[in-house]
Amino acid sequence: MILLSVSSSPIAAVFSVALLLIYLSEATLGAPCPINGLPIVRNISELPQDNYGRSGLSHMTVAGSVLHGMKEVEIWLQTFAPGSGTPIHRHSCEEVFVVLKGSGTLYLAETHGSFPGKPIEFPVFANSTIHIPINDAHQVKNTGHEDLQVLVIISRPPIKVFTYDDWFMPHTAARLKFPYYWDEQCLQESQKDEL
Repeated sequence: MILLSVSSSPIAAVFSVALLLIYLSEATLGAPCPINGLPIVRNISELPQDNYGRSGLSHMTVAGSVLHGMKEVEIWLQTFAPGSGTPIHRHSCEEVFVVLKGSGTLYLAETHGSFPGKPIEFPVFANSTIHIPINDAHQVKNTGHEDLQVLVIISRPPIKVFTYDDWFMPHTAARLKFPYYWDEQCLQESQKDEL
């Protein structure tokens, strides 16, 4: 806790306020999770991006629950190099992709048995929108020759992801990844699994 005393000197008062601002800036900017709240206007080119150890991925959280305090939606900008894509996965939230550039394939398993099953393939390209129903196993892959860039909107963040080795892996064997890679450093509380 910082206490400021009101001084009779205007210079001392200005100096005290400056020290407080420096302290608050260092305390929030130096922390691993520096953003508290979401500014009204931001420059997307200044947002941090990472591949989280996944070759061919560039991920940027544009508006997130963990980083920015969003409650109902989360937005990511993801770029996949040719040949790369998401793992086969499912989650208990709705998801919408908007393809900004490039082309690829959406693999979606609409079966609701004990494993995902053979997926249906949908070609995607610039200006496509993709809606993923809750808990349907899916995968987006860049099957084109240039980067595939997508804007991703999810409901009910932060996301809990179940990943599969293949389309015939039983749901009971799917691995829960929570918090997900881009939330690992900042998520403080554990939450109950939902299915």
